[in-house]
Amino acid sequence: MLRTEDGVRIDAAHTPSRRTDVGIVVAHGFTGSWRDRTARRIVHVLSGYGGVLAFDFRGHGRSGGLTTVGDLEVLDVEAVVRHARVVGYSRIAVVGFSMGAAVAVRHAALRGGVDAVVSVSGPARWYYRGTRPMRQVHWAIERPVGRWAARIAKRTRIARGPWDPIPMPPHEAAALVTPAPLLIVHGDADTFFPLDHADQLYAGARDPKELWIEPGYGHAETAATPELVNRIGKWIAANLS
Repeated sequence: MLRTEDGVRIDAAHTPSRRTDVGIVVAHGFTGSWRDRTARRIVHVLSGYGGVLAFDFRGHGRSGGLTTVGDLEVLDVEAVVRHARVVGYSRIAVVGFSMGAAVAVRHAALRGGVDAVVSVSGPARWYYRGTRPMRQVHWAIERPVGRWAARIAKRTRIARGPWDPIPMPPHEAAALVTPAPLLIVHGDADTFFPLDHADQLYAGARDPKELWIEPGYGHAETAATPELVNRIGKWIAANLS
């Protein structure tokens, strides 16, 4: 267990690698967990490119607290990055999926201290309701019965009430990631966030930046193939060499 600056306990796991200088922090999506089979598969592939630190965001799985769906989760990433430094990794990349992608970009912008960022299936802006899955997400966040369902079905405990203040949106935060390189990965079959989110993130970012539009790729961890994760690992290795 790690502990954040605001005192939340974070459940995390460390998978060492033969490459001992690079640490890769993996940030899951909303209602996800590092213990999910899809997440463990991603960790296994990425461990070929560096030591991997996977964790559950606040309000998820065995971590404490309540999820704020992308706001205070920056402190969760900071706790894991700090631990990665303590373990001995001199170069750190953060790979985020969906909500985790938004948090990874915002963390790099607001806190820095990382050497590369990968945003996979990430939103560019808040309050998006243009797809049915995102309308379902908002129902879970905003309605008491939705929060109850998320707690029972997904072990996800959601904070009540609106953001105050509203956090910096990812497309604005993307401009502040530099000088760390930013890789934006998005599928053209994403049912949550259409491609204009990836385009807006890329437009907001400054060099060094890269955009991969993946044909047939759906959303986040569940759709990520080993081939795609390997390519992300190779990108991290090339940028942290």
